[in-house]
Amino acid sequence: MNRPHARNALGKVFVSELLEALAQLREDQQVRVLIFRSAVKGVFCAGADLKEREQMSAVEVGLFVQRLRGLMSEIAAFPAPTIAAMDGFALGGGLELALACDLRIAASSAVMGLIETTRGLLPGAGGTQRLPRCLGVALAKELIFTGRRLNGMQAHELGLVNHTVAQNEEGNAAYHRALTLAQEILPQAPIAVRLGKVAIDRGMEVDIASGMAIERMCYAQNIPTQDRLEGMAAFREKRPPKFVGK
Repeated sequence: MNRPHARNALGKVFVSELLEALAQLREDQQVRVLIFRSAVKGVFCAGADLKEREQMSAVEVGLFVQRLRGLMSEIAAFPAPTIAAMDGFALGGGLELALACDLRIAASSAVMGLIETTRGLLPGAGGTQRLPRCLGVALAKELIFTGRRLNGMQAHELGLVNHTVAQNEEGNAAYHRALTLAQEILPQAPIAVRLGKVAIDRGMEVDIASGMAIERMCYAQNIPTQDRLEGMAAFREKRPPKFVGK
C-alpha cells in the first residue's frame, strides 16, 4: 500500500485498486503467500478516507462502506495464506483489513484499534464480527466501546497479533518478520495449505460435527494430489519433499 499523502486511507480509487490486485492474484496459482504491507513509513493503513467521505451523501456512504466490506471479504476469502505486516498505525478500517488476513505481525511501534466510536461511527467493514472471533466477545466489546488504541506489545498480549518485533531504523521490522513467516509456509504443500485454510475458516462458523464433515471433504480433495504422493515418497526415502502444487 503506497498512498503517502493520505496515510494509506481507504478511498474509492484505492479500494478499487486493491480489489483489482486481489482479483489478479487470486488467479495466479504460483502465489503461495500474500503479504499486506505499507510503503509509507510509520503507517500501515489509517482506515477509511474520512475527508473523502465528508463529501458523500448518506446513500453514497452506505454504498461505499458496503464496497469496503466486500474488500475485506475478498481478503478473507483469498485462497492462499495472507499476512498483515503492521509497521505503523492500523486504525479503524486499517485494523479491519489486518483482521481479514490469516496472520498478523506487528512492530513494537505499531498502533492499532477500532476507533470508530471516537468518530461517531461503528466498525462497518467486518470489525464487529472478526474482532470477537479473534479475541472473544467481552474483550472485543471493550475495545470497540472504548475505541482504545493498542501498541504492538499490548496487541500480542491480547492475542490480536501472532508476533511482535522491535522496530528497526528502516521502519519495516514487521515486514521482515512476515517474510520469515512466509518462508516457513512456502516449502509446504500448497494445495494442502489452501485446503487447511478452507477447513479452518468454514469449520469455525459451524458446530463441531459439521466442521468435521468440512474437514473430511477437504481431506478427500487432497487425496488424489501429486503432492500427497510426493510427501509419502519423501518420508519413505528420508529426503525433503518437493511440492509442485498439483
